[in-house]
Amino acid sequence: MASKVEGKYRKHRRGEEKKETTEDLLVDKSSPVIQAFLGFQELLDTKYDKQERLVKKSRDVTIESKRIIFLLHRCVGNAAADNILEEAYAKLCNVERNLLKQIALDLKEGDIHLFLRAISPGLQEYVEALAFYHYLKHKDLITLAEVQSRLMFPIEACDQKQDVDGTACASARLLLPATEYILGIADLTGELMRLAIFSLGVGDTELPFELCAFLRQLFDGFLAIGNQASREVSRKTFTLKQSLKKVENACYTLQVRGSEIPKHMLADIFNEPDNEESNDGN
Repeated sequence: MASKVEGKYRKHRRGEEKKETTEDLLVDKSSPVIQAFLGFQELLDTKYDKQERLVKKSRDVTIESKRIIFLLHRCVGNAAADNILEEAYAKLCNVERNLLKQIALDLKEGDIHLFLRAISPGLQEYVEALAFYHYLKHKDLITLAEVQSRLMFPIEACDQKQDVDGTACASARLLLPATEYILGIADLTGELMRLAIFSLGVGDTELPFELCAFLRQLFDGFLAIGNQASREVSRKTFTLKQSLKKVENACYTLQVRGSEIPKHMLADIFNEPDNEESNDGN
C-alpha cells in the first residue's frame, strides 16, 4: 500500500515539474514587469545579506562587551585595579575599531532604523560595558553625547567612497538612538548591584553606599521618563527597582548589623533574607 502511495506522489511531483518548466518557457524575461520584480528581488537579497552580516557583527560585539564587563568586576578589592581598567579600555577600543566601525561602514548608505533590530543587542551591551568602565574610572554616568563621540570612525583611503557631490567621505558615523542608550544604562544597574554585593565579600563597606546613592539617581531619572519610551524601557525600569532594593537591603545590613559580624561574612548575612523569603514561599 505504501509503495502505491509513493508511486502516485512521484508521478504528481513529475507532473508539477513539467508544468513549472512549461510556465518558465512561456514567461517573457524581457517584460518590464518581470524586470521590475527581478530588481525587487535583487534589492531584497541585498538587504537580507546585509542584515545577516549585521547580526553576526552585533553578536561579536555582545560577546566582547560581556568579557569586558567580567574583567571590570575584578577591580573591586584588587591592588592592580588601574591595570585592569587600562586593559578594559584597550579592549573597548578594539571593539570600536574592529567591530563597530564595520557596522558603521555597512550602515553608511542606509537608514539605521531599518536594521536596528539586528544590531540592538550589540549596541546595548557595548553601552553597558562602556558605562561600567566610565563609572569605575570617573564615578559618574557617561552621557549620550560622550558615547556618540566615540562612534565616529575615520575611513582609510581604501575604504573611502564618494558622496553624491563627488567628494570623498573622510569618516563614518554610527548613530546611537537614544532608546538604545537608555536600555544600555538600564542594564548597567544590574552590574552595579552585583558590584555592590561582591564588594561585601571583599570587606568593602563604603562602596555599597556610593552605589546605592548612584542607583537612586538613576531610578529617579527612569521614573521621569515614565511611559514615554518603549515597553522594553518600562520592563527594565522594574528590574532597576529590584536591583536598587537589593542594594538598599545590603546598606541596611551594613548600617544595623555591620559592627557585630566579621567583614568576610557580610555577603552571607545579606543573602539570608532572600533565603528566608524563598523558604516561606515553599
